[in-house]
Amino acid sequence: MPIPIAEQIAARSFPPFSLERLLTVTFAPNAGQRVALLIDLADPSEIKDFNFLKIPALTIQRHAIESFYKPLQEGLLSKMGLRGGEIFAYKLTGGSNLDLPDEAFDPTGKQFSLSKDVYPNYDIILCISTFSATAPLTAFAKQYGFRGATLHGVNEIILGSGLAVDYDEVSVEAEKLRLGVTKADWVEIDFGCEGRDYTLRLLLNGQEAQKSHGLCRGEEPDVANLPAGEVYFVPEGAEGAFPHKYVDGTLGVMSVSGGRIVTATLLKGNPETIATHNEKLASDPVTGELGELGLGTQLLPFSGRDIQDEKVRGTVHVATGRSDHLGGHLVPAMFAEKSNATHDDILFAPHKTPEIIVRQVRMKRGTQEEILIENYEPSAYLNSLVA
Repeated sequence: MPIPIAEQIAARSFPPFSLERLLTVTFAPNAGQRVALLIDLADPSEIKDFNFLKIPALTIQRHAIESFYKPLQEGLLSKMGLRGGEIFAYKLTGGSNLDLPDEAFDPTGKQFSLSKDVYPNYDIILCISTFSATAPLTAFAKQYGFRGATLHGVNEIILGSGLAVDYDEVSVEAEKLRLGVTKADWVEIDFGCEGRDYTLRLLLNGQEAQKSHGLCRGEEPDVANLPAGEVYFVPEGAEGAFPHKYVDGTLGVMSVSGGRIVTATLLKGNPETIATHNEKLASDPVTGELGELGLGTQLLPFSGRDIQDEKVRGTVHVATGRSDHLGGHLVPAMFAEKSNATHDDILFAPHKTPEIIVRQVRMKRGTQEEILIENYEPSAYLNSLVA
């Protein structure tokens, strides 16, 4: 009898978070390389004299200071033979993976240009933010030649688990799972919600699966999304329907055709939420494009933040919108409105979407058909890949 995933996670212990270990394992930095930190604030000038620390709600930014900035300033830079350690604040973007503003400030109150003063002058940039900056920072990394990591939504649970793991081990495990699903023809997901059943088929057409594994070594410009630990595809098409839980708790059914959500229908909750979504789909259709299918690979506790929770084995997520940072074709210029050029993960996990049952996730690869997940439990096939 397989051990339930929740029991496996509960039995796991983690070492204390160590920024030195994270930098060493993720980047293997060379002596003399320069490190910078980025945070986001509604008013970035409030970084002056660290005035934002007076605002209790800014817990992510507080972690950026306590767990990243202070250790660098208090001896870690010299211990590791690194330079820099400066921190800059930019204006909150208001959405996942929207382009970053260029203006930034430092704790002295001085104004900077990220494109002129930061991106070209640092080797490693860590972005600890409210909203994910993976897509824009990946584009800037390729343009300016730095390496980096995005760590949005950091909280105590993430620091004590998802950022405390050995990413060499995560990478090995993710690769085993990647090989087990790569070159799939399609993946189907069966859902149950409010007494009805739905199926979404994501067309993969034999493409190589990719992995988010937390390693960003070497000289090639790249950005790691941390915590890492997933295998993902950029679908080439999608058909069917799936239930979706909106931020306000409203439940809707997303009708999918030609690779994108075309309409949303109310199941339960606020009709205005559905109407607003349909207006957006009609005025800016690419906002409904399904640009990612992801499967978690790690045994991690749920943190309440999608950035970690989508990395838990047994969960599945799809994403709409921008996909260029994953190798997809959808770039910000293709959206009718700049503010719509987001990449939004839709996570299905027992703690977040208890109203939605993921009955089964299955894969077809040539003549091979395998069940991957059932009722949020990894299948025997998936477990056998990492046994």
